[in-house]
Amino acid sequence: MGTAPSGRTDAPDTTPDAAGPGTPAPRRAGRAGTSASLTPGQLWRRARGLLLGLAVLLVAAVALAGLQAGDAHGRLDPRSADREGSRALAQLLKQRGVTTRVVTNADEAAAAAGPGTTLLVTDPDLLGAPQRRAVRSAIDLSGGRTVLVAPTGPALAELAPAVRTSNFAHQRDLDPGCTLPAATAAGRAATGDGLRYTTGLPGATGCYPSDGHPTVLVLPGTTRGGDTVLLGSERILLNRRLTEEGNASLALQLLGSRPELVWYLPTLADMPADGPAEEQSLLDLVPSGWYWALLQLFAAAAAAALWRARRLGPLVTEDLPVAIRASETTEGRARLYRKAAARDRAATVLRAAARERLAALVGVPPARAHDPAALAAAVSARLPEPPAAGRDATTLLFGPTPADDAALVALADHLDALEREVRTS
Repeated sequence: MGTAPSGRTDAPDTTPDAAGPGTPAPRRAGRAGTSASLTPGQLWRRARGLLLGLAVLLVAAVALAGLQAGDAHGRLDPRSADREGSRALAQLLKQRGVTTRVVTNADEAAAAAGPGTTLLVTDPDLLGAPQRRAVRSAIDLSGGRTVLVAPTGPALAELAPAVRTSNFAHQRDLDPGCTLPAATAAGRAATGDGLRYTTGLPGATGCYPSDGHPTVLVLPGTTRGGDTVLLGSERILLNRRLTEEGNASLALQLLGSRPELVWYLPTLADMPADGPAEEQSLLDLVPSGWYWALLQLFAAAAAAALWRARRLGPLVTEDLPVAIRASETTEGRARLYRKAAARDRAATVLRAAARERLAALVGVPPARAHDPAALAAAVSARLPEPPAAGRDATTLLFGPTPADDAALVALADHLDALEREVRTS
């Protein structure tokens, strides 16, 4: 596609005019072509360090979790070697020939209980009504020993109906204060700093009293024999307390009186609610503290956005670093049109500029400069003789798009000739 004559000024409005060097030009809103998009290889080279660090952290976390998985259990768990676990006691019982069986289901615990077993319930207060009934049936029918650790509320009322709590014991280490063989053999033990009990049940034995109320209470069995032991505190079962005073001796005698120990650890999975379970959405399961954390994160994000936001003011003018002639800008625009094969756009720009200049010459208002009926008639009236075929004002100013580059160059030449004829007429 040929370029327009250097003297023409029918480029779009954003093209600098021929006012001369140093004319201010509006600053462009953005910088086109100043930076190329990153290739996949560049993105990988930039991100591989971060990805490698994340991979190392992930592998380390998985490895640590795997190494600790064998020893990490909950409180009063006979498999846990933590300070709050009970693995040391389970090992001592094993040395004395007592087999420890861990269960997490109330029905399984009740089924395993029998005359030769001790059933230890580590947290009776977690039991729902169905689980309490299962443990109660084991107490009544098994004929073995049942040890309840610090029961209160509904658990105490159902599993030991004749017993009441009497506040907390403030002393940690207490003397036996009873004739129970296990207590007298163990001596002083850390049964305090927990619940105290009181009962009027005949045959009950209270040991390790604090202010007159026992912290260890042994209740006589039912018609099938056995007994129930209430421990006001779990201290004598913990790894960190087992070597203190007579804790180990007392725990071994209370839990090792039968050849098998059923260690019942109540879990949430073993607790169907007392009534039908209610359906909960995902948001209902989110702890309330997380909502405050999310609110704080949103507030911090909003503050960071306000801090980092850049306010865009009005456009300002600046001197161009070099003087660019209008003809060079026109030629550059023409080359872009040619590269994009935009003959329709180029022809539209040429005709629009020619119509506006001719309208001013023939006295047509600017608002009607692009009206074929008004402009073509006024231009034709100024021509000295009828134009040749294909060169009439209507065809030149409002005709179809040129078919090729040669036709576009011819259109530019014809528009120049038409303007000169009107000017000299």
